[in-house]
Amino acid sequence: MTRRTIFMVAGLALLAAAPILFPFTQFVLTIAIAKGFAALGVALLLRAGLISLGHAMFYAIGAYAAAFLSARLGITDIFAILVFSVAISALSGVLIGLFLVRYRAIFFAMLNLAVSMVAYSLASKAYGITGGTDGLRVSVPTILGMSVEKSSFDVVLYYLVLVLMVGVGILMHRYMRSPLGHALSAVHSNEIRLEYLGVSARSTLLAAYTISATLAGIGGAIAAVSIGHVLPEFAFWTESGHLVLTAVLGGIAGIAGPFLGSIFLELIHTFAVGYAAEAWNMIIGIAMLVVIFFLPRGLFGLVERITGGKSRKGEAKL
Repeated sequence: MTRRTIFMVAGLALLAAAPILFPFTQFVLTIAIAKGFAALGVALLLRAGLISLGHAMFYAIGAYAAAFLSARLGITDIFAILVFSVAISALSGVLIGLFLVRYRAIFFAMLNLAVSMVAYSLASKAYGITGGTDGLRVSVPTILGMSVEKSSFDVVLYYLVLVLMVGVGILMHRYMRSPLGHALSAVHSNEIRLEYLGVSARSTLLAAYTISATLAGIGGAIAAVSIGHVLPEFAFWTESGHLVLTAVLGGIAGIAGPFLGSIFLELIHTFAVGYAAEAWNMIIGIAMLVVIFFLPRGLFGLVERITGGKSRKGEAKL
């Protein structure tokens, strides 16, 4: 067993024990991991050199899909909600990606931002469908047909989210090691050479964009059932900026990076608001500056230093 594996197992054990030792962390960590999924989607595109300033749109799509299935169609099973949200997010990723993956650099970033703000406006104005600015309420889901109290459901949801994080992490690890994953990195380094080799850069990016949207949708669905309410603000541009910041802060070299960044930000935010309500913005800003100046590869770079997981060529072992 490598030092990296031991470190990851210890981290998961710590996450599993955290709600038992400190019950208030259960909700905070659930939301942090939910946003970690979305940040992982952003990090995936960053590996291809593309910045999405509108990925909160897919986070909101996943959340609204969960709310629609529960409130409008009366299907409340948590597993059905997650599957439905994944399907809708993936479909949205394909349809929007067909248009956006033709663009690069600032045009890609700004078009993502523009489309997400259109989605935000539609969610805010379509009162008959989305509930407008009041949003939609999400009732407590059932678990394989069993109705449980909200407190019991939150416990089950937390450990389900942990299992989901591990499963998605393994799948993403295999994806990044696959020819399609290597082609994604090649889009950033030399797209023209990739085309000469007979690999379609547009198809590679469309696949990555769809996976990225799906990851954000998973996060949105988890947030919806955890909070119990969905609002148009889920798709607002500040949320998209937050996801980019989380991905960069955590580091894009490893699958665990965005989750580390999200958990770090949510914990700092919770403690700063609780103990220094007048200065929490400053505390978060200072914490971020420290990470940026001393950990240029993000928090995942710290993991690399501890575990010695960085290769001689400077590329991280995912």
